[in-house]
Amino acid sequence: MNMRKVSINNRSKTFLAITIPIVLLFFTFNTMAVIQGFGYSLTNFRGFGSFQFVGLRNYIDLFSDSRVINSYIFTFGFAIVCTILVNVISLILALGLNSKIRAKGALRAIYFLPNILGGLVIGYVFNFFFTYILPAIGKAVGSGALSNSLLASPKTAWFALVICVSWQSIAMNTLIYISGLQTVPEDVYEAGEIDGAVGFKKFKNITFPLIMPFFTINMVLCMKNFLMVFDQIVSLTGGGPARSTESISYLIYNGGLSGGAFGYQSANAVIFFIVILIISVFQLKFLGKKEEQL
Repeated sequence: MNMRKVSINNRSKTFLAITIPIVLLFFTFNTMAVIQGFGYSLTNFRGFGSFQFVGLRNYIDLFSDSRVINSYIFTFGFAIVCTILVNVISLILALGLNSKIRAKGALRAIYFLPNILGGLVIGYVFNFFFTYILPAIGKAVGSGALSNSLLASPKTAWFALVICVSWQSIAMNTLIYISGLQTVPEDVYEAGEIDGAVGFKKFKNITFPLIMPFFTINMVLCMKNFLMVFDQIVSLTGGGPARSTESISYLIYNGGLSGGAFGYQSANAVIFFIVILIISVFQLKFLGKKEEQL
C-alpha cells in the first residue's frame, strides 16, 4: 500500500515538474503578449517614445477606416474561396491516393513536399513564375490574357495568391483526409455494396459520414490559417497592387511596425483575434451538429 502511494506521489511530482514550466512558458510568451497588446490598443503608442491613454478611440476609428474595412473584405473572401477549393481538391486526391493503386507511398510523399517548404519560399517561387515564366508562355502561344503578369493587376493578383496558397495547403489536408479514410472498415464498404451503395452513393452514404470529424478539422484549420495569411502576401504581392491583396495580418504588421500606428493596429489585432475565435467556435458547433445528424 505504501509503495503504491509512493508511486502515485512520484507520478504527481513528475507531472507537475513537466506541466508547470510549460504553463509558465506559455503564459510568458503567449498570454502576457496578448495582455500587453490589449494594453497598447488603449493608447496612441507609435512603437517608440512616449504615449497616452486614449481609451476606446482606436476601436471606434477602426470601424470608419476604409483601409481596414477593405482588408477585412479581401481576407474573408480569400479565406472562403481557398477553404472551399483546398478541401474539394484535397478530398478528391485523398480518395485517389487511398484507392488500390501502385506506388501509393511515393505519391503521398510527393504530394506532401509543398508543405515542407516555407510560405516565403513558395511565394518567391510563384512570384518568379507569374512575373517571368507565365508571361513568356503566354506570348509564345499568343495569349493576351497570359502575356502580362497576374500580379500586375488588382483584378488578377488575388487569383495568383489563391493558386499559390492553395497549392501549398493541399498537402496537409490531403494527409488528414487519408488518415480519416483509413479508419473506415473495409467490411462496411462490403455491406454497403450488398445494399447497392456504389460509386457516388458509396461516398455520400458511407465514406463522407464516417470521415466527417476529419472534414471538421480541415475546415476549421483551413479557415483559421487562410484568415491569417501573411507569408505568401509578403513574398508574392506585398499587399498590392493598389492594396488589393492587403490581408488583415499584413496590415497589422505593416501599419504597426513600420507605419507608426502600433497602438491602433494592436486594437485591430484584438478585434481580429475575437473574430477568428467566434468563427472557429461557430464552425465547431455547426459541423459538430452535422456529425451527429450523419
